[in-house]
Amino acid sequence: MSGDALGGGPRTLREQCSGRGPSLPDSHRAHLLHTTDSPTAHTHRTAHTTHPAQECLMTVDTTPTPRKRLFFNAFVMNTTSHIHHGQWRRPDAQQHNFNDVETWIDLARILEEAKFDSMFFADVVGLYGDAEADYSVYVDEGLQIPSNDPAVLVGALASHTRHIGLAVTSNVFQQHPTNFARQLTTLDHISKGRIAWNIVTGTQDNGYRNFGYQALEDHSERYRWADEFVDVTYKLWEGSWDDGALIQDKAGSRHADPSKIHKIFHSSPRYRVEGPFLPAPSPQRTPLLFQAGSSGPGRDFAARNAEAVFLIAPTPEIARQQIEETRALAVSYGRDPHDITFHQGLSFVIGDTEEEAREKFAWYQQYVSSDGYAAHSAIVDKAGRVYPADTPLSRIDTNTAKGFLEHLRKHITDREPTVGDLAVQRLEDTVIVGTPEQIADALEVWQAAGVDGINVINWVIPGSFQEFADKVLPVLRERGLAQSEYGEGTLRRKLFGQDRLSERHPAARYRGAFTGGPRSWAEAEQAAALTSTH
Repeated sequence: MSGDALGGGPRTLREQCSGRGPSLPDSHRAHLLHTTDSPTAHTHRTAHTTHPAQECLMTVDTTPTPRKRLFFNAFVMNTTSHIHHGQWRRPDAQQHNFNDVETWIDLARILEEAKFDSMFFADVVGLYGDAEADYSVYVDEGLQIPSNDPAVLVGALASHTRHIGLAVTSNVFQQHPTNFARQLTTLDHISKGRIAWNIVTGTQDNGYRNFGYQALEDHSERYRWADEFVDVTYKLWEGSWDDGALIQDKAGSRHADPSKIHKIFHSSPRYRVEGPFLPAPSPQRTPLLFQAGSSGPGRDFAARNAEAVFLIAPTPEIARQQIEETRALAVSYGRDPHDITFHQGLSFVIGDTEEEAREKFAWYQQYVSSDGYAAHSAIVDKAGRVYPADTPLSRIDTNTAKGFLEHLRKHITDREPTVGDLAVQRLEDTVIVGTPEQIADALEVWQAAGVDGINVINWVIPGSFQEFADKVLPVLRERGLAQSEYGEGTLRRKLFGQDRLSERHPAARYRGAFTGGPRSWAEAEQAAALTSTH
């Protein structure tokens, strides 16, 4: 198959994600789809039922074109149970040792040896579901509680790696933008330009309550908040210091040029920031910008701000639709459609033969926690109460997970999808089961849909990544789909060929914007008033 892939002409791909992925055992499916209890009701979590993974075939006409490689990110979280719940109980799993920094240092070395592009750390700051309900299921499952701050961990990993990117998820409400910008600039200095920020707005009531707010903000209002937050960080990262401001001239006793360091006098409904920014510019200035919103406001925010979008699309076709819509929006905002890359989240079950892969997947399913998947997929109404799993999507009115619900409506068209389908989708639609060659074939289909990279979702740490590195990446390299060596320079240079944000990005307008600007709040407010009248 790999020889076929390097040439032209049609070939049949065993594509397990193009339609429906490998099916759950009936016992798990019934629990996730039809229970009318709250996801916090703790029932028996493991059904020891095996089944052969299903596959669908898809024929793709491949015209010979220059091969463009895919980017590969390791999707992880500083916790025990991140995405595939129950797997931490397997004898080969080590993710329960997440408090031990050596667990992560060892994984980072495995990933860098395999030439992964980045470690992408997810994060949350609260529990899922109903903030006022019993939360024992999350604690029992280790479902993102306990969890640790990824930004602190990344500082340690930066000193033990040289090339791999390090992406940190941080919510716009969890701290002030000035302090956050300072933290990421410090990390970018430590890593010599390998930091990325995954911009999120939050989906949990409990998370907002943990930071003193009454409840989750309205969906659209959260993105307005994000606009304010990133505007402050852009001014600090791109505008407060001009190029060449840091001199460090020992002989001349001059450390920096004050004429090139500026106050920003930012004023908006939530933030009032004077500046100047305390850190000197890091290698990237602004970290590489990830974003994961798939709703209408999320796509609009990504079109204006993101350089990399994290997808969890159930099929390549649905991914293609989101990619095309987002790129068209980007053009409307004056950006190039390829200023944004798209990275699909997928899990893999790898066997030397199809039979072995199916048997392995059946073994994985013995550890599946139906309760974990159901609790993770909980959808709440605007009052914060959890919808039962059999609730039709047409009856859902929520501030959370709008993009996931939209994907589900597009994906299930032969009946009315329900809340329970979300939990099933996590295990069925983004899992590819097969040989390394079949997996490579499947990834070509995702690439043909416009996907630029893959966020590899693990079952266990470190085994899932080690197996992918040993078995799948060599096949991908034969096809020109994975890098064999790292390029030099910053993370952005490795992905886009330059260290700094594109001049088409909205942050670029702050370069030089504060030179000769206001010297006091009074002058700043007067200038703002004049601008508003014109």
